[in-house]
Amino acid sequence: MTDLRSHAVEIAEQFSDHLDVSADEVEERLESLVSEYRVPVDEARRSVVNSYLDEAGIERDELGGGGAGGNEQTLLNDIDEDEQWVDVRAKVVELWEPRSEAIAQVGLLGDESGRMKFVSFTTSELPELEEGVSYALGNVVTDEYQGNFSVKLNRTTSIAELDEEIEVGDDSTTVEGALVDMQSGSGLIKRCPKEDCTRVLQNGRCSEHGNVEGEFDLRIKAVVDDGTEVHEVIFNREMTEAQTGIELDEAKQMAMDALDTTIVEEEMRGDLVGFYYRVTGPTLGRYVLANEVERLSEPADAEELLIKARSM
Repeated sequence: MTDLRSHAVEIAEQFSDHLDVSADEVEERLESLVSEYRVPVDEARRSVVNSYLDEAGIERDELGGGGAGGNEQTLLNDIDEDEQWVDVRAKVVELWEPRSEAIAQVGLLGDESGRMKFVSFTTSELPELEEGVSYALGNVVTDEYQGNFSVKLNRTTSIAELDEEIEVGDDSTTVEGALVDMQSGSGLIKRCPKEDCTRVLQNGRCSEHGNVEGEFDLRIKAVVDDGTEVHEVIFNREMTEAQTGIELDEAKQMAMDALDTTIVEEEMRGDLVGFYYRVTGPTLGRYVLANEVERLSEPADAEELLIKARSM
């Protein structure tokens, strides 16, 4: 008997006096969580048990449960582990257009500690969240990529609209200093086009999906020295275009004419390095994401600033 089958049999027996549930049904739900959502077996078991507790009308507190999904009630900014099952109380700050038919909804959640991306999958068949509305969300799964955390809603997630409005905290930071360098991976890049995957391709290969036909994008990975410490700042396409005056179509044409994508990075380097900036945005991992950028002065001695930054 497989590990999942053993768990399924035990769970079916546990609820035999309360629900008409078979071991096959339980195993199917466990298999979905483990295979589709990459959830550890123990967490998958807990999630399925919690969902049957809801169906049976059994109070979870009597069994040591916590929040809306029987997990620990967690602030968004306290999420620092991958593949954990948590409950959150948050407001839908913003909804984005999904890039894939597999994604039902994607956007930003916010609570008093800050903001975090969320994803809801089509296969989960969950009610749609409304922008500006606050919810208690039980059984969401944390996800991490390159130090950036998000939460995923799944078919076991419970959704309850709150009468109160969650106040969203400001988790942004402001960095002011000289832009002394641009890191590798700046300029014209290609991203993986797969479902909700924005990984940057290396030699035409995504670290998760292998060889793919990438989609062009612009970004800058800048190093900003404030005189005390060095900060790594990421400019997205919008901010990159605004600060360099080079739009995506122009960048692609430049690379095509030169038969070399690095020409775009070199052009941008000349436009940016050595100038002083004030950058404001949230901190994700070791990066500051530039939501607002202001150029403060004429360029300084870029080589001198770079030597100083690298010596720290």
